[in-house]
Amino acid sequence: MIQEPIEQYKAQPTQTHPSIQIIILVAGTIFALIVFGLLAAGIIWAIYGTQTVTDVMSFNTANKNTLSGLWILQIVSTTLPLFVVPVLFARFIVHDTPKYLKTNFQFPSILLLLVFAIMLFSSPVMEVLTNINQKLTLPDSLKAVEDAMRAMEQQAQKATTVMLTMNSVGSMLWAVFVVGLLTAIAEEFLFRGCLQTIFIKWTKNTHAAIWITAILFSTFHMEFFSFLPRVALGVFFGYFVAWSGSVWTGVWAHFLNNGSAVVITYLYQHKSISLNPDDQHVFNYSSYAFSLIIILILLYIYRNIALRKPMFNY
Repeated sequence: MIQEPIEQYKAQPTQTHPSIQIIILVAGTIFALIVFGLLAAGIIWAIYGTQTVTDVMSFNTANKNTLSGLWILQIVSTTLPLFVVPVLFARFIVHDTPKYLKTNFQFPSILLLLVFAIMLFSSPVMEVLTNINQKLTLPDSLKAVEDAMRAMEQQAQKATTVMLTMNSVGSMLWAVFVVGLLTAIAEEFLFRGCLQTIFIKWTKNTHAAIWITAILFSTFHMEFFSFLPRVALGVFFGYFVAWSGSVWTGVWAHFLNNGSAVVITYLYQHKSISLNPDDQHVFNYSSYAFSLIIILILLYIYRNIALRKPMFNY
């Protein structure tokens, strides 16, 4: 009896459990941060010498090479690993780059305009969250932890102040490129690309995944006294990506947030505007309420357009 030829069986890749994926992604990120951190120190040492490495770590601006060293440290020890890890993870660990990084541009372009409007109107909400956050204190038994967190945040602020002391338009554009664009791409690939996707698979609940990822996103920055507004930003970015199916809506929002902060800082330093970017008492209660209402309306419109749903049901 002649048998029909058997079709060649193609083995399907076995997908690891989301909990294992989390462990691999987190361990890979920590490892990469350590390795690239050592690489950054080595590059600074090779170019400027041992003293500059010490001055960079202590933010000693008396050394003219400290600023360059800080930028090398930022790009090599933070931006690069946060970009490389999710790309390698999506390509070689889960073997599904499109689903995990979501680098497609298949979304209505009007969503970018809506993201811009949401980020613009979110300023009062971010201010009130910052003010609430600043008043939070840990129990007396954890005072040592609180003091340590304040010291860490002051160190981070010192580094930011040094790097964002911009003497020219060129230095401002460089800061917008690195702090705004490169950081946005790297962090969105990691958090809204890989991490949020893993949590969606694990929890089977998009909302839970977005909030968990936003909390981890804020925790990663290790700045307790700006924790709440950063969680809110992470939630915005998360919904932008989840509803549009593209990481670039999150990147755009992240870029707007970081880039605008750089530009406002530059304009204030050169006395082109009187608004101090560190002032957290610009708006009033009516502004807070108006901001929240407008944001919710814009998010509703964004969601319906992104999911191709009718605005209203009659």
